[in-house]
Amino acid sequence: MKITPQDVLLVIDVQNDFCPGGALAVADGDAVIPMIHSVAPRFQHIILTQDWHTPGHNSFASAHPGKKPFEQIELPYGPQTLWPDHCVQGTRGADCHPALQLTRAELILRKGFRREIDSYSAFFENDRTTQTGLAGYLRERDLTRVFLAGLAYDYCVGYSALDARRLGLPAVILRDACRAIDLNGSVAAIEQEFASASVELVNTADLSS
Repeated sequence: MKITPQDVLLVIDVQNDFCPGGALAVADGDAVIPMIHSVAPRFQHIILTQDWHTPGHNSFASAHPGKKPFEQIELPYGPQTLWPDHCVQGTRGADCHPALQLTRAELILRKGFRREIDSYSAFFENDRTTQTGLAGYLRERDLTRVFLAGLAYDYCVGYSALDARRLGLPAVILRDACRAIDLNGSVAAIEQEFASASVELVNTADLSS
């Protein structure tokens, strides 16, 4: 698959709290970093995202007395999985993993900073209507296809890819540069959505510049 000047590499949430030892660690999460580094030089444009939650964020189990992490509740915008406190603004856990060295990144997009609503996708918060501004940024920069890598495959990476398709952008997930949580069959469920939405799955070795 050939990379063009209109392609962008979107690196999702490679943060300390999602890597081994973090508050919401994805198994083998830091293993995505060498894969991302291997393909980054092929892209003229790179964007990073960061989960950037307020203390006491509404998606945290600790904000709901009697609830435990990974339980699900209903919020005004729909079902919400409750998570351990993670990626709190200004903490080490919210920092990008120190091994991730992408100094050419042109934008760091922070999401999930509204206390009352979670944000998996890099494009929309979980109400599916509040935009992060990424779509407008890509449009104004004439960036027309997104390649996605990072954490976690079945949540923030997957939701971002599906929203790119909803906005009319081709979306390609670099499968070997992602790791999944796989909570209650979430990988199988989101891969069904990928098939319906024409999200492409490739490996880093499939890319050429």
